[in-house]
Amino acid sequence: MHSKPLAPGTARELVEWSTRQLHEAGLAFGHGTDNAYDEAASLVFSALQLGPSPGAERLDAPVSADTVSKAMQLVELRINTRKPAAYLTGEAWFAGMPFHIDERVLVPRSPLAELIENRFSPWVIPDRVTRILDLCTGSGCIACACAVAFPDARVDAADLSADALAVADRNIRRHALEQRVVPVESDVFAALGGRSYDIIVSNPPYVPRDAMSELPAEYHHEPAIGLVAGGEGLDIVLQILNNAQHYLNDGGILVVEVGCSQQALGAAFPDVPFTWLDFEYGGEGVFMLEREQLVTYQPAFDHAIRD
Repeated sequence: MHSKPLAPGTARELVEWSTRQLHEAGLAFGHGTDNAYDEAASLVFSALQLGPSPGAERLDAPVSADTVSKAMQLVELRINTRKPAAYLTGEAWFAGMPFHIDERVLVPRSPLAELIENRFSPWVIPDRVTRILDLCTGSGCIACACAVAFPDARVDAADLSADALAVADRNIRRHALEQRVVPVESDVFAALGGRSYDIIVSNPPYVPRDAMSELPAEYHHEPAIGLVAGGEGLDIVLQILNNAQHYLNDGGILVVEVGCSQQALGAAFPDVPFTWLDFEYGGEGVFMLEREQLVTYQPAFDHAIRD
């Protein structure tokens, strides 16, 4: 930390100062932000309790020396620990909603937020969606966002990790969704027998085992169970592909984020007509398949599992 902001300063000056510190420290960004300025803003706005998008009047208003000190401490922690900002502030935003975040779960950063806010258009008729499954729910952000986007739907939030489900339950209660979002401890579909859904959405682990060691330090603060999925990053995705048809209603869809494993998945199933989704605000590696397609290509998925 080489320079200090003018005391007491303004939020805008503090963000500019913090941006320089983060940039000079050579940090890795990728947990909800992709640059030093946005990361600095998230830390400063949290310290100042401004929310994610304060107006110009708030940005240019003087801030107290104590508040400046609190923001500086967060910036120092970000640099010294290499922890993602959300673990330091205890909060992240997803689909326009705030969520409690700690090191029991991954930091929300999925492009699925955009798809959820658009109510999975044009792939479903929103008024006909009554049941949704969020597999590998983690913090519960996808499940809660789906419940808000589909106010008449019930959502199961499934995860293998009891620790993650504790965080998800906290977020479900935070958004007063207890009547419609249910945490379920389940290893993929293992505890979901007899249930069926109009939408199955998942951001499962998809990082290849060898690639994990090459990730920046920030990622090693996250639970490995939420990131690593076998040699090619496809272990969980294959289980989902092989079983999803049995849990989808007629006309239902499966939407899965596979991120960096998109190429490996395409190579494994060159004949499967994955629909790879485009996002206005950035992001890739998300596919959609209809239930009928899953049925058609079930032999290929089953063969891959057996191999």
